[in-house]
Amino acid sequence: MQERGSGVPGIDESLLEAMRLPGAQGASLVDWISGLALGAVGDAPGGDWEATAAETAELARHVAESGSLAAAGDPKAPAATGAPEVPGALAATGASAATDATGVSGASGATDPAVAPEKEPPVEDLIATTADAYHLLRFVSTPFDSTVFLHLWLDRAEGNLALARIRLAEMADRLVLG
Repeated sequence: MQERGSGVPGIDESLLEAMRLPGAQGASLVDWISGLALGAVGDAPGGDWEATAAETAELARHVAESGSLAAAGDPKAPAATGAPEVPGALAATGASAATDATGVSGASGATDPAVAPEKEPPVEDLIATTADAYHLLRFVSTPFDSTVFLHLWLDRAEGNLALARIRLAEMADRLVLG
């Protein structure tokens, strides 16, 4: 159990910290296996955190389980298995996976695409861009199964996407679950 003043934030503290970012409209912690929000603060896109959690969990699950988004050099990556490269496709370079309103996505990652205990998802974060907002999903590594992510909803005009990525990564590293 976490003691007060230990400097290690839990779910509520992390979500409140995320809401202090410029342009933050809402933040949640979601289990991408069950699609349930483990915590949420602020407004929900569409007005319903449970529906938002379920929908973003589908996206996160697809990306986390995708072998094509494995890190460069991973034997399960398409280039290593002999799959043809698609001209104009983004390669796994260590950048975040990003999806814009047109559905174009890029990739990043660290390890094996098959998420198992003590393994990290192949992608660090996802960025979905709409006409008026950014949705940043940051995968959280945990000692048990790493099936959760932080979701930050930013106003596009007021939010600072670069700062949000940095701060969400720091929050994910410090987050204590359990």
